[in-house]
Amino acid sequence: MATTLYTAHAISTGGREGHVESDNKRLSFDLSKPGKSGDGTNPEELFACGYAACFGGAVGFIAGQKKADASKASVKADVSFNQDDKGFFLGVVLNVNLPGVDQSTAEQIVKEAHQMCPYSKATRGNINVELRVNNAPLAKAA
Repeated sequence: MATTLYTAHAISTGGREGHVESDNKRLSFDLSKPGKSGDGTNPEELFACGYAACFGGAVGFIAGQKKADASKASVKADVSFNQDDKGFFLGVVLNVNLPGVDQSTAEQIVKEAHQMCPYSKATRGNINVELRVNNAPLAKAA
């Protein structure tokens, strides 16, 4: 049986040009459509921030298990908003930088992090996620 560790609560009004806010008021943003002028953020930017942070946590956890120093690790998530003849869809590129960790070990850490990260689990089979390690492409992940 699963144990819920935390539940986030947020409300959105007005769609892509509206407003989002968490119940605890720690986050409160106006939204602007991607690629359009405006001072607001957009769902893709918010998703990129969440995925980068979550994946970074998974990288740190796996690196710790392997006794690798991930203290200077960074994850840059590029979330693209796409359209084809079937409709709209997202794509993700995760750029993981692990300074001081040899490439082979870094790639293994990223592969394992992709298996355990809750965002990766949620997107698997739904969104194309490309992994890059220290600026080198890793085999495409499902």
